[in-house]
Formats: sequence, structure tokens, C-alpha cells
Amino acid sequence: MLQAKILGTWLERRGGPPCSYVLSCLLQKQAESWHRYLSTSCARCSKSRRLRHKRNISEKKLTRCFVDHRRVQVIGGKGGDGISCFHSEPRKAFGGPDGGNGGDGGHIILKVDRQMKSLASVFSVYRGISGENGGSKNCYGSAGRCTYIKVPIGTVVKEDSSVVVELIQHGEEYVAAYGGTGGKGNRFFLDNFNRAPMIATEGEPGQKRVLHLELKTMAHAGMVGFPNTGKSSLLRAISNAKPAVADYLFTTLNPHVGIVHYENYEQVAVADIPGLIKGAHKNRGLGIAFLRHIERCRFLLYVLDLSVPEPWTQLQDLKYELEQYEEGLSKRPHAIIGNKFDLPQSKNNLPLLKERVQQRVIPLSALTGENLEELFSHLKELYNDYVKTEGTKKQKPLKW
Repeated sequence: MLQAKILGTWLERRGGPPCSYVLSCLLQKQAESWHRYLSTSCARCSKSRRLRHKRNISEKKLTRCFVDHRRVQVIGGKGGDGISCFHSEPRKAFGGPDGGNGGDGGHIILKVDRQMKSLASVFSVYRGISGENGGSKNCYGSAGRCTYIKVPIGTVVKEDSSVVVELIQHGEEYVAAYGGTGGKGNRFFLDNFNRAPMIATEGEPGQKRVLHLELKTMAHAGMVGFPNTGKSSLLRAISNAKPAVADYLFTTLNPHVGIVHYENYEQVAVADIPGLIKGAHKNRGLGIAFLRHIERCRFLLYVLDLSVPEPWTQLQDLKYELEQYEEGLSKRPHAIIGNKFDLPQSKNNLPLLKERVQQRVIPLSALTGENLEELFSHLKELYNDYVKTEGTKKQKPLKW
């Protein structure tokens, strides 16, 4: 403030603006700068700020983020070298060997994390941390730390086209590559016959492997159907998932998982599998790349379009494709859903479908929400049956 007054009087003597005007300008600028640091905890002082919502990622960009296959080269850490040295101390002529051993190399470990939903964050090459060399005075080198690779639930590890392990539990670990053993110092070779060994060995190299990681979506229910039958719209209607919805074929290019909440904090995971076409088991359309995601589903939801003529042929073709891909896959517990029931032609096709199909058919409309309660109740029945069967097998049911 004193400096501002001195500046104002100096300008006034030079014929400039008066001192009061200079002070008012400086105070106004100072107040503006103070406004930046005002606390927004007060309702009067804070401005109403809208929360920034995440922009919806397009299906094309989401496909780049979603990776369900990855080739990974893993190399364990090299073991540290042992050294050859002798103890040196005044008035002690024959101190003897005191070379320490090298530390072991670090392992590379695959660890399941339920927060991971894709293999996009997995790199193509991993090298373990090498162990430190041994030291004098019989000091051992420290071992290399383990390198952890986070993978999602349902990751299948393959080597030379054969399955090595399936990681299906949160926190489960698998050692992909072991680190090399540390070398021995000359102290290790001391015995009654050789009192002054000069030998020291080098550390062994780590294990080197090439693995193929495949992700199979883990969900309780999997929605299976032809393109543009309303699977994504149905998933948006029964859960908080937001898959892309449009009026063209193959809108969904990667699986989406939505959670259906029930009382007592029970959750049922429903996966929206991209649309299948005839010949999908021969890798036509999206083909085998997404048929493998159905393998992990405990029960299936066949979604049929009631507005097309002869909708029962869709069910026959879907079961045929699943059976050709894996024997017994179409015989899993399932429910038949007739979507687009709000259209006039669907009401005429529903009685014909029930005549051709022996199982229960649930007609509904994902657009208007008609008859969704029947789907919720039937979905809960399928989930309860799954929990009972897992209990009889003395296995832990999948919890999302």
C-alpha cells in the first residue's frame, strides 16, 4: 500500500493521473486476483458449476480400447553373479574366501484384477528385474522384485496352442516366467580339501516364454441373437450399461456387461454378445472372435425379433451355430425372449412362435419397457438354479 501511494504521488507530480485514481485501479486489480483464491465452500461466493460428465465414447473408439487377445513375450530376470574375493584384515594373513552369492532374478506374474475389463493395458514384451551381484564380506546380492501383470477375470493363457491355465478368480496369480538363480561366490565352494577356492559362477538367465492371452467375458447370462434384434437396447433397459444403439447392422462390436440389481445386494451380470450370423462357427461376420465369450456364460438369453416373419427360425439357427462351435453349448439353461413386442406384426407372430417352440417365451419391448418384470423374475430364477447347482458341486458361484 505504501509503494502504491509513492507511485501515485510521483505520477501526480509528473502531470499524470491523480493519486486516488491510481490507488483505485490497483485495488480493483488486487480484488480480482483475490477472487481467484476465494473458497467455493460458501454458497454466496461460489458460482454454480455444473459437473463435467464423461463424453460417450463411440463404438469405434471403444473397439480400439477393448482388446481380447494379446501375444506376450515374458523374460524372467537374470540372476546376479557371485564374486571371488578374500577377506583382508590387519594382522590376519589368511582371512579366507568371503565372496557372496548373487541375488535371484525377479519373476513375472500374471495377477487377476476385477477392475480390469480388457487386455489393452498389457504390453507385448516384459522383462524381469535382474538380481544384484554378490559382494565382499560374504554379502549376498538382493533378489529382483517380481513384475506383476494385471489381467481381467476370465483370461486364458495359452502356449503353443494349448491351454496352460485359466484365471477365473479375483487375486489369482500365475508365474508366467521364473527368474534365474543367482550365481555362487567363492565362499560357497569352501571345503576341507580346498581352503582357498578361486571359483565363482555367473547368474542363470531367466525363463523365456511366448504366451497368448485370450479374454473370455465372465458373466452369469449371455444375450445371443442376430444383428439388430435389440440386444443392446434391452441391456440399456435392464441395467446402467450404455452400449451403442443404432438402426444398422453390427452396431455392437465388442461385448458389454451390465449389472442387474436385486434385493439383498445380489447382482446378476448380463453380457451383450455382438450379433451372430449364419456360418459364425466358420468365422463369418464377427465369428469366433466373439463366440468364445459365450463359453463363460452360465446361462443364455436368446433374443429374437418378433417383427420378422417366422421368428422361430432364428432360434434354430442360433442353436445350430452354438452347437457347431462347441458341443453342448446350446443345451445350457436358457430363456427365450421375443423383443420388439410393441410393433403390430409382432403380436401376430407371437402365437405362431409359441406353437413351434416348447419352451417358455417372454414377449417384451426394450423400447417401451413393456413386460420387463417377467424377464427380471425369470432371470432371478435362472440365477438361483445356477447357485444351487454350484452348491451341489461344492464350488463357489461367480460373484460379480
